[in-house]
Amino acid sequence: MPRAGTESWSERAQRVLAESHRHSGGARRAVVELLDSQSCALSALEIEDALRTGRRRVARASIYRILDELERLELVQKVEVGQAMARYEPLRGENGHHHHLVCDSCGAVMPFTDPELERAIKKTSRRVPIDVAVHEIVLHGACADCRQ
Repeated sequence: MPRAGTESWSERAQRVLAESHRHSGGARRAVVELLDSQSCALSALEIEDALRTGRRRVARASIYRILDELERLELVQKVEVGQAMARYEPLRGENGHHHHLVCDSCGAVMPFTDPELERAIKKTSRRVPIDVAVHEIVLHGACADCRQ
């Protein structure tokens, strides 16, 4: 079995699911593999569409159940992007850590990283009265296409 440092996110997710005595069905495997191939967060509807395009139909209710299960097992992060929309992405540790830009006009979500922002958050976390375990930044505005 691969060590945690060398296994892909989908391999780790399948291992954690198996260790949690979760059935490894085709729908769950399809959702996990799709999430692993993405660079940023997807909504349940986007997951459903992508799987359908790939000739793998998974019911929307099943997708939501799978996402809830992955979130409970701390395998995915739920990103609230506003407009009653949530997106999900794999938790890949510090190497994959990023924040999100959301276009309020077209709904596009783009990942971004900013080392200076991370330093400011670490500095702030030393001054606040809680141990900061995780943080999430979602910036809203209009993308370049919608500004024109």
